[in-house]
Amino acid sequence: MTDPAVERDAAEAASAFAHPPVAPDATGAYGDHPDQVIDFYAPRGEAAAGAAPLVALLHGGAWRAPYDRHHVTPLADFLARRGFAVANVEYRRGSSLPHQSAEGHVAGRWPETFDDVAAAMDALPGLAAAHLPQADPRRTVLTGHSAGGHLALWASARHVLPPGSPAAWRLPAPPALRGVVALAPIADFEAAQELGVCGGASAQLLGGAGQWARRLPFADPAALLPTGIATAVVHGREDIVVPASVAESYVAAAAKAGETVGLTLLDGVGHFPLIDPAADACAVVAEEISQLAW
Repeated sequence: MTDPAVERDAAEAASAFAHPPVAPDATGAYGDHPDQVIDFYAPRGEAAAGAAPLVALLHGGAWRAPYDRHHVTPLADFLARRGFAVANVEYRRGSSLPHQSAEGHVAGRWPETFDDVAAAMDALPGLAAAHLPQADPRRTVLTGHSAGGHLALWASARHVLPPGSPAAWRLPAPPALRGVVALAPIADFEAAQELGVCGGASAQLLGGAGQWARRLPFADPAALLPTGIATAVVHGREDIVVPASVAESYVAAAAKAGETVGLTLLDGVGHFPLIDPAADACAVVAEEISQLAW
């Protein structure tokens, strides 16, 4: 007997990944590695008049190498058609080959994944000015899905990183963001690890169980609160990839730290409709971004 939840998740994933990739209008590099690039999408149609808010998009895929930015290009195009300038950020992810004593593709690279997100965000205003003059970097909203949602929350918290974190990661003041919209994010590492999210990807990102306790304070969004950055989380109630309880745990941690984080839970929605332009959930995502950007 098949599991209806698994069947629904598979159908939602198939729909999200059925869209052909959408080529960017321009691409800029923020480093020398092939993955250190940002694709830019200009705002489309009548909404393109004047300077447009800039959406910085971080893709998911459990920080694993087989999943790159191309699977969210339909989302980037969807947002561009709603008047946003979009920056689709690539970054280094885990090895495409299994590591010894690990099952399957290993999640992330320490510290390269975080190095890249920090460098990309620092370079974004200049790259946008050069490659996407329609964008207004003063109205930047950061968004990301799943593992990319984690990275979006982390990037918005660089000014509260604890001592001992790499200097290139830390900011002396809050980043110039209108806010963050995290989509089904791996937002609380301890909650995610307890649930075995993505095969224990959070621990793999940190370098394995032996590094977990030492590196967790530098990487876990739930430990980097409060940020003072307007933050909203959108999550499907039926998500079996990253259960909604992970988002709820993050929101509870924020409240305990004295900060309010918006949480929108979508009924009948799993993990992938949030990035699927054919799904109603994608319109909810665009509206959440609009509320911060305009």
